[in-house]
Amino acid sequence: MRPLSICLLGGTGFVGSQLCARLARAGHRLTVLTRHAERGKHLRVLPSLRLVQVDLHDPARLAAALRDQDVVVNLVGILNEPGRNGAGFRRAHVELARKVIAACRGARVDRLLHMSSLNADADQGPSHYLRSKGEAERIVRDEGGPDLRWTIFQPSAIFGSGDSFINRFASLLAAVPLALPLARPGVRLAPVWVGDVTAAMHAALDDPATAGECYQLCGPDVLTLREIVGWVRDELGLQRSIIGLPDFAARLQAAVMDFVPGKPFSTDNFRSLSQHSVCTENGFARLGIRPSSMKSIVPGYLTASRGGCRYDGFRREARR
Repeated sequence: MRPLSICLLGGTGFVGSQLCARLARAGHRLTVLTRHAERGKHLRVLPSLRLVQVDLHDPARLAAALRDQDVVVNLVGILNEPGRNGAGFRRAHVELARKVIAACRGARVDRLLHMSSLNADADQGPSHYLRSKGEAERIVRDEGGPDLRWTIFQPSAIFGSGDSFINRFASLLAAVPLALPLARPGVRLAPVWVGDVTAAMHAALDDPATAGECYQLCGPDVLTLREIVGWVRDELGLQRSIIGLPDFAARLQAAVMDFVPGKPFSTDNFRSLSQHSVCTENGFARLGIRPSSMKSIVPGYLTASRGGCRYDGFRREARR
């Protein structure tokens, strides 16, 4: 593959940081747009990457930033919003998607990779998160036009070093003395490794057949949330009971957590968990990728010291 100029929105986050490392190693020229350049300082160890501080919601500045780019990657996503009426989700997912499409047209960018979510559905999504993700997909499909070659990715829950999925449960298990009350313990997930997600996105860059396609991304194992949390507990060597909450109690728990700073769990999260996050057709097979299991990846980072290991990983990727 020839070196490409690739602009990433949301490139300083968990998936974005891993994708930047992969693309930089492949020799691509990267521009990461961010409202807060300080949040991307860990990326400065990567070659051929520049951080540009810009308001992504400013149409003129966004269009200017996309000039001379071959590919745009939109990874922007939030799991919770400051309020509770869905406005935050719509701004981050729906409004930005429309602005990205318009900016691509203005800058004559003809390739877009768009990160969505499994169960995204503009009409029947049970949560603001899933409905807004579905609306964003609809915008990409309907407003992209014939000249924009888009590809959409719908992952299940993503895990990996620095994630907010496995690590969050690890922190909660360590914090509670005897038992962890767990909402929606029976919901089934197919956790997917961030390295496989970024491999799928990288593969799409070099395959014209992926244009106009949507790829569901799931790991090889389908587990209930209770099974996942129990396995994390056992890996940490902790003696904790896991108490599955009935829905009425879980809703009450979520309603209380809505007002906790940082929203470790929210009503919208609870509603998202009302659907199993399992692929109907695993897109990895179409991309020629064999996904990794949690058990082959998670033990390597779950109990590791967190100090500095994230930056060291980027240095290894960059061969610096």
